[in-house]
Amino acid sequence: MNDTLPTADTLRAALAGLLDGLPPRQAAQAVDRLIANYRGTTPTGTPLLRDRSDVAAYAAYRMPATFEAVRSALHALREAAPDWVPVTHTDVGGGTGAASWAVAGAWEGPRTTVLDWAEPALALGRELAAVSGIPALGTVEWRRARIGEDLDLGPADLVTVSYVLNELTPQARTALVDSAARAGQAVVIVEPGTPDGYARVIEARDRLTAAGFTVAAPCPHSDACPIEPGTDWCHFSARVSRSSLHRKVKGGSLPYEDEKFSYVVATRFAAHPVAARITRRPQIRKGQVLLELCTRDEGLQRATVTKRHGELYRAARDIDWGDAWPPPRDAG
Repeated sequence: MNDTLPTADTLRAALAGLLDGLPPRQAAQAVDRLIANYRGTTPTGTPLLRDRSDVAAYAAYRMPATFEAVRSALHALREAAPDWVPVTHTDVGGGTGAASWAVAGAWEGPRTTVLDWAEPALALGRELAAVSGIPALGTVEWRRARIGEDLDLGPADLVTVSYVLNELTPQARTALVDSAARAGQAVVIVEPGTPDGYARVIEARDRLTAAGFTVAAPCPHSDACPIEPGTDWCHFSARVSRSSLHRKVKGGSLPYEDEKFSYVVATRFAAHPVAARITRRPQIRKGQVLLELCTRDEGLQRATVTKRHGELYRAARDIDWGDAWPPPRDAG
């Protein structure tokens, strides 16, 4: 990746530069409220980000994690459709633009429009893009729009909807997913990696397939999810490096955290899902690796890879939660 594309480091640097004067107590109070909404099950029906203080706290608390989660989903899309390149991108409920940073890092050149109903979030997003030094982010259009039942999306190659559905009523969620399906050639939806977040993703997945889309990731197929409702939920993890500012806002001393998320990628064009995907963190034992898999033909499966498997065993020791299995031949 060259230095004209955004990375986690450039995002952290942009955040640190703009938010250096954020009062820790005020930030912590805003973060507490945002966490309650983020983890909650009751939709607000109004923007979560009310003013500059909320937006600044949100950016420090959530933007690096959202960037990493969306980047993981986009990586899965690129694996399934390596020759496809979007020309236009709509980021619905994009706030300060984390998903747009991820898109600009995945492909060079997409023209992005960020839609959000919170003007303070859009304003900070513009500022972060301006100081990033990334040409693609400098051309993003930041547009205020009410995210709900009346949102009418124009055509776009790629539509991203990240950490938005949890803010909406059931009727608004349905309308938004249907609008994304009408507008996009590829739709990427990311939600918190909680049982409720997974349920919203499955609901969106069902509506996308009913609209004629094919599931490209994370599932190896477009059939019904093999997880029995109420017994488990499909989610993944992305490692997020935490800046000193991030640690100040969230508390704690570790230099990283693991962002848990659920997602679906669906396309109207040909894509090639993986044969199987690792759905839990691999368990490494002496001489063997235990894998939990969602497979194309056999549903949920458990696999044990031992030293007898040679190269496959060595690959299994380096495999990660959310990766394809078996790994692509050219991996590593």
